[in-house]
Amino acid sequence: TLKYLLFPRDRCCAAMRWAFAFAACVIADDEHRELQSAAVWKATFSVEDLTGQKAGSFTIDVHPDWAPLGAARFKELVEAKYFDQSCFFRAVPNFVAQFGLAADPKTTAEWRDKDLKDDPVKTSNTAGRLTFATAGPNTRTTQMFLNFKDNTFLDSQGFAPFGEVSAGMDVVSAIYTGYGEKPSQGQITAQGKAYLDKDFPKLTCIKAVSLDIV
Repeated sequence: TLKYLLFPRDRCCAAMRWAFAFAACVIADDEHRELQSAAVWKATFSVEDLTGQKAGSFTIDVHPDWAPLGAARFKELVEAKYFDQSCFFRAVPNFVAQFGLAADPKTTAEWRDKDLKDDPVKTSNTAGRLTFATAGPNTRTTQMFLNFKDNTFLDSQGFAPFGEVSAGMDVVSAIYTGYGEKPSQGQITAQGKAYLDKDFPKLTCIKAVSLDIV
């Protein structure tokens, strides 16, 4: 005779909740492994208004195994053309070139609350590596920076690189740094590129970013 194992109602509900939770964990774990195992892919930045030259390009090798969540967010932003026409608004000599506030303030607003969980730091912030900026734990959204030099002191602060320049480091070095930290992030968020064009016309800006995924 076929027998069924019957649970009291509360035990049955608890068992079902456990089963759903377990399934969710398995799915999340599979997605995380898929991100980690993804092959290295490339993103090419076309930029203009460089120091000493009008335009140029550089290529980033993105390593999902270094920081899978950060790499996936970067890909999402590039596919959305989020960076097109935006600028390196915070470029500090011998430190970093920061970008990630959109040319259109409406676009920046759309992404403002899409916080990303932190990736563990698996590699160092050496020259040419690309890393998300943060405002504290689990606050990554769209802003990121290129390291002009070795900034390994950032590693212990939780800044996890997810890519590095594989071609065009001379172009990265030519990003305009004359304004330093003068541009207001608040004004960029509110007014977009119009504010930068008016008050900081020499900034190096991004014409477009293209993906090359094998």
